[in-house]
Amino acid sequence: MLQSIRNAWKIEDIRKKFIFMCFILLLYRLGNAVPVPYVNTAELTGFFQTMRNTVLGLYNVMSGSAFSQATIFALSIQPYINASIIIQLLAVAIPALERMMKEEGEEGKQKMERITRYTTLAIALIQGYGYYVLLKNGYSDAYGAQHQLLTSSGPWTAIVIIASFTAGSCLLMWMGEQITEFGLGNGISIILFVSIVSRFPNQLITMVQNVVYGTATWWSQLLLLIGVLVLIVLIIVVNDSERRIPVQYAKRVVGRKMYGGQSTHLPLKVNMSGVMPIIFAQSIASLPATIASFVPAWRDGWFVKAFNTNTVLYMVIYFLLIVFFSYFYSTIQFNPIEIANNLKKNGGFIPGFRPGKPTSEYLQKVLNKVTLFGAVYLGIIALAPLIVGALMPNAANISFGGTSIIIVVGVALETVRQVEAQMLMRHYKGFLE
Repeated sequence: MLQSIRNAWKIEDIRKKFIFMCFILLLYRLGNAVPVPYVNTAELTGFFQTMRNTVLGLYNVMSGSAFSQATIFALSIQPYINASIIIQLLAVAIPALERMMKEEGEEGKQKMERITRYTTLAIALIQGYGYYVLLKNGYSDAYGAQHQLLTSSGPWTAIVIIASFTAGSCLLMWMGEQITEFGLGNGISIILFVSIVSRFPNQLITMVQNVVYGTATWWSQLLLLIGVLVLIVLIIVVNDSERRIPVQYAKRVVGRKMYGGQSTHLPLKVNMSGVMPIIFAQSIASLPATIASFVPAWRDGWFVKAFNTNTVLYMVIYFLLIVFFSYFYSTIQFNPIEIANNLKKNGGFIPGFRPGKPTSEYLQKVLNKVTLFGAVYLGIIALAPLIVGALMPNAANISFGGTSIIIVVGVALETVRQVEAQMLMRHYKGFLE
């Protein structure tokens, strides 16, 4: 592995991309330490200690603790992810957007990107205002004492805070696009990866402190670490698993040459949608916290408590969202009718099925089964740590462990594949050995 990394570093183009990516990520981490004006960060940290097992705590995890410190990147990439979800859903429902996405080529892709950016700006403004309202209203502790989260009030304070949050979110979207274009891997996914990984050292320290102070036993923390390793192994195994559908090509004569006659297969990945259903499901499941921030009476009431990460309602909704987005994303990626038509045009067929509609129906049936297995797998991986966290309150924020691990492993594997592809193009064996 070290030799492979060394080979990748020797390639000038990959080395430049890696250095550029690290530079952008460094700017991101520096921005995570710059708080917006007029916010009492000490009181805000205390407030988020009480919201650790809620969706607000989940927002904080996805932002790399920037949300609990009210930094310029507090909204993280959530507005962009929400905008992407909205646009993709609208593309399915609105024919004009669907044609723009599929038929207009590169120009249509650029139009969709511009629409997504404008939608991100609008969502960032809404979420920034919601966060400002949350800060403005403050909170009451367990003893009934009122705590103020702002050091100043007034229209100018509101404008500065909302503008800072919105600008930070848009800047982060731009940084992610720069990584995608000039760096390695998908920029948005890598930023999310760095946000989650940055919290791991603190979680390990918390686990050690739990053992030292006697709030948790050493064997329970050891079991948690073993469970994390098992999750990583399971994610890697399933991530590389696929269902192979045999395809036979008929022989045909073109001029004086004969083509076809060979047997191959059509691979269907078990986890075709990758990490996206988890990210999308998290974004949707976090919306109640945003809604509650507009209504102070709801923030400490049943509405937010019903959507705590350790409640049955949240787990059921989270699981159903994962299943829904797994099917949604696989439908976007794999079109059985289009695949069947391409096979028919090229003289290919699946043994036992006639070309055309029978082939597309068979592909759809197999796709549904494979997607269901992948969706249930994602749901189990995401919910198992939530259940453990509900049963073990001192589990060092393990309620976010499954989601965090599956995102980290998924993004890492996808980035490594892209590096492999670039090295293969340059005739390096690298990671393939």
